[in-house]
Amino acid sequence: MQELATRLKTIGDSYPFTTRWHVKDARSGAEAHHEGDVPMPSASVRKTSILMAALAAVHAGRLRLDDKVEIEARLQKDVASGTYRYMTPGCVIPFRDVLVNMMITSDNVCTQAVLERLGPDTMTGYCQGIGMTGTNHRGLIPPLGMGWDHPPEAVATTTQSDQVLLLDLILRGTEDAAAAKRLGSTPELCRLAMDILSWQILRNLIPSLLPYGTKVAHKTGRGRRGRMDAGIVFDGDKPLFILAAATDWVPETMPDGLPGFAASFASIGRIARGCWDGLR
Repeated sequence: MQELATRLKTIGDSYPFTTRWHVKDARSGAEAHHEGDVPMPSASVRKTSILMAALAAVHAGRLRLDDKVEIEARLQKDVASGTYRYMTPGCVIPFRDVLVNMMITSDNVCTQAVLERLGPDTMTGYCQGIGMTGTNHRGLIPPLGMGWDHPPEAVATTTQSDQVLLLDLILRGTEDAAAAKRLGSTPELCRLAMDILSWQILRNLIPSLLPYGTKVAHKTGRGRRGRMDAGIVFDGDKPLFILAAATDWVPETMPDGLPGFAASFASIGRIARGCWDGLR
């Protein structure tokens, strides 16, 4: 693992911005990280914890997967991701499909609907309760037009180590009732979460340099300061590694004139490929 860690740090250091990561070998349990415990803007990566808090509410009987949710016009204003901002106001979909769209297209209309049902002040407590001590949810959806140089405390924050912890609990929870219980869930609901994560449509980060068709159960994030992704990579149908990686202080334009977000994609994609080559 030390050799892999050195290789991954070299990849991150080759870019003129910060790249933080945490990787866990799903077979041996060995772990390594680079600044994995540093809180930084989470962007939409935080939605995995929102998904699990929602499924915990389903398990507790406070919500139902077949609850009807109206896509209200007020939720469609001033959001910058997903597809339901363009849909006809007043359409109704099951709560299950709200969760799916929150995750696979990072739909912020659906995210707001979920958070309103959970209560925005519940998320930090949920995360802290399962051991994500470096994670802090703030508010609903960050306002549009936030500056590139905003402080982390202006938005929700997390650590790469917290994201690996969460994904590891979900993975173990698919078969281990005790791990699922720590999430406030059940193995059946953890398997649903794993399915939803594997349906991700936005695949330009961790999966980008992996062999075609590689199963990756993950959630991406797009922030003003960088890009991020956290997921479980499979070799066939077996979990191979869990990786959370995030870039920070990425310039809008790189020295070669290309956009900074493309370099973010490359950095995280190369780190994921390094894990693939080093752990298979």
